[in-house]
Amino acid sequence: MTSTDAWKEELETERAMKDGFMASDPESPFVVGRVPFHPLRYFSMDPAYVVRASLERRPSPEEAYLRTNRDNQAVMRYIGDLVFPLGGKTQRLRLYHAGEGVGTSVFVPFRDRTSGRESYGAGRYLMLELTETDEFEVDFNRAFNPYCAYTDDFECPFPPAENDLPVAVRAGEMAWAVDRNPRSPSGAVMTRLRKQTAKASPPSSRTRRPSSRRRTTRGRTPR
Repeated sequence: MTSTDAWKEELETERAMKDGFMASDPESPFVVGRVPFHPLRYFSMDPAYVVRASLERRPSPEEAYLRTNRDNQAVMRYIGDLVFPLGGKTQRLRLYHAGEGVGTSVFVPFRDRTSGRESYGAGRYLMLELTETDEFEVDFNRAFNPYCAYTDDFECPFPPAENDLPVAVRAGEMAWAVDRNPRSPSGAVMTRLRKQTAKASPPSSRTRRPSSRRRTTRGRTPR
């Protein structure tokens, strides 16, 4: 078996396990939000989206505030920039640490030219582990959607403008459903606010006048 075959088999196993978790685990966003589940959707596996990246660290971590789908701010520590080749050019993505409790895990939210079309418009995530050398293998085939892509029951931070890649990343998780795919982070916020407003609005005080004619479903299937 070649290394590419082993890589594909590992990805397939990860995705099958994730579908199992999403379908039935009590902590799944689908279970929590009572959202009917169907398997997650992915771009075709492509080793061209596995790149070598170097971390250009900040002199010291900076406090950063990322907008969330609830129009709040998530506090992160901006560690530095990942620098890597993609689409024939050198690209950069800001890398964040979420604070205590996550150990050496770091967080890379990003958008690209597929966002709001083939992939979730508010952005996708990559998770990495810090290394002693600040060198990383970044596999965009492992890019995944935040939980707010499936239900409004979770709060998710969005990528900053600096993490909008000027290339199409056709790798990793795609948009889960057309009706839950805003064109942008602002679109995700506004869609949620409209839903909240609609739920909070009192029923109309206008009373419909009963018709003098009775409707019948005879001869057709009632809806």
